[in-house]
Amino acid sequence: MAEVFFSPCPRGLEDLLAEELAALGARNAQAVHGGVGWQGDWLACQRANLESRLATRVMWRVAQGRYRAEVDIYKLAYSVTWAKWFTADDTIRIYVTAQKSPLKSLEFITLRVKDAVCDHFRTVAGRRPSVDTANPAVRIHLFLTADTATLYIDTSGEPLYKRGYKPAAVEAPLKENLAAGILRLTGWQPGETLVDPMCGSGTFLIEAAQMALDIAPGLGRSFAFERLRIHDRAGWAALRRAAEQRRKPARVLPVFGSDLVGEWVRRSRLNLDAAGLADCVRLDRADVLERTPPAAEGVMVANPPYGVRIGESEELAAFYPRLGDALKQRWGGWRCYFFTADSALPKLIGLKASRRTPLFNGALECRLYEYRMVAGSNRDRPPRAHA
Repeated sequence: MAEVFFSPCPRGLEDLLAEELAALGARNAQAVHGGVGWQGDWLACQRANLESRLATRVMWRVAQGRYRAEVDIYKLAYSVTWAKWFTADDTIRIYVTAQKSPLKSLEFITLRVKDAVCDHFRTVAGRRPSVDTANPAVRIHLFLTADTATLYIDTSGEPLYKRGYKPAAVEAPLKENLAAGILRLTGWQPGETLVDPMCGSGTFLIEAAQMALDIAPGLGRSFAFERLRIHDRAGWAALRRAAEQRRKPARVLPVFGSDLVGEWVRRSRLNLDAAGLADCVRLDRADVLERTPPAAEGVMVANPPYGVRIGESEELAAFYPRLGDALKQRWGGWRCYFFTADSALPKLIGLKASRRTPLFNGALECRLYEYRMVAGSNRDRPPRAHA
């Protein structure tokens, strides 16, 4: 019998995630606000954790029911056969999210679910699991709508955008699954030249290199499902082995990164090295306004600063028109993409966006702006002769 799963993702990537999960073996993948509901067997669950570049988690539905009061949620949680899947020695944490729920206190609901799980274990095992809010073995999620409660066990553990590398983060980093989704939205394909001229901690570069070398994004980490009692170790070992054999050897790729700030170039290099990709991507310290493209055509993708601090907005207002001029002068033939929450960029860059895709970076509403730079700008052409 097929199990039911839900995979949240950054808002704006739901349709792309539904396509990706279907390609990984998910059945009936349905994009909804904030994620994708789907069905599959345990192999599909393991594969989604290992291979999905866009999902934030893979959550397994273990119970669903109608409710009117807190006691109904307690009864639903108590009825679940938790001891089939983990033991009283495993630590737990309860997460509760709600949309239009009439219940007033999510903190109280969290306690009631915890009580129900612990009471279940006391009944069947004579002792209860402990709560660990920092690093629980089992994460239990409750999602409430106006009248329906759904309980999930999180099969991922740490969010899937934590790929298992990245020792050198920078301020306001771009999550890896959002970066992978943006690369998908640009239409970039492995083999095509890619440049990130404001590379920060190197997230776009690393995701692109992993795509180009067919490296499963979860190969460098472990997952919560490996600790469940029903875990199929042999099937999982075969799945990982197949992914490792499919991985292409490291080679120099047409992927380039640069940043004006030398410290960020250093951090990108550290992160590429931690991901085993230091020899695949070419990094330089350079100003986006002055650097030249490494090929006649390709994809530029960047996550410029947003101008959150006082004074930065004025600097960016002066920067955007110069950025537009640099693109017109040097980047003809390129598709250029800028991901930003700053609505001043499209107004001041002096270019007409061919596409604007709404996306969210956490709770921050952003846009991905596409600028297709025509090869050979008007200023390069000879004047037309008059008749």
